[in-house]
Amino acid sequence: MSEDRDWTGNSVSVFSNLGASNHSEGERQCHDFYATHPSAIDGLLEKETLPETIWEPACGSGCLSKRLEQSGHKVISTDLYDQGYGTSGVDFLRTGKMPDGCKCILTNPPFRYAMEFAMHGLDILPDGGIMFLFLRLQFLEGKQRYDGIYRNNPPRSVHVFSSRMTCAMNADFQNMSGSAQSYAWYVWKKGYKGGTAVDWLRTSIRRTGKTIRANSAKSDGEPLLFN
Repeated sequence: MSEDRDWTGNSVSVFSNLGASNHSEGERQCHDFYATHPSAIDGLLEKETLPETIWEPACGSGCLSKRLEQSGHKVISTDLYDQGYGTSGVDFLRTGKMPDGCKCILTNPPFRYAMEFAMHGLDILPDGGIMFLFLRLQFLEGKQRYDGIYRNNPPRSVHVFSSRMTCAMNADFQNMSGSAQSYAWYVWKKGYKGGTAVDWLRTSIRRTGKTIRANSAKSDGEPLLFN
């Protein structure tokens, strides 16, 4: 799917050879930076045991990376554009392999390239590697997604947020506006061919004056399994 690109040094090193983006700067950058509230990580940690080393390839301003680091994980944070955090200039869709010693991808991909991120992540993950994508619930539907991803690579799990979440443009959570969306964490394990377990998270964010607060509580009940 992509050319091979080499990593140098240890597992926190940056790419030594980057390809140009497949998309124009205006196309990739316009309205693509919507930061994810860190409480999304809190919800995921209720359900999943994450590997020690994680690659966040669309790190933006570091909202997810910082919360992962606070939880004790080693995070390789990269992004195509410089949003003030991590290593910029790394086009995930042009990479050819995972960072050394890393078998996990976790990110909120740009919405318009979510399918490309999912397909490319599955392509470069090693067997048994795992990928967590924060995506809209509507990503479950569509013949193109079914044929391109779900038919041969079903998610192992889908963790649905019971409360709608709002991602903040340019990470401005204090002044975020617009309608909240239905989101879920989609979990793929490379090589998994079984049914997809669906359950619910009760993590949400609420606004009190100028303060954004995160509420988190473990969801009840057993997951549903779809084959």
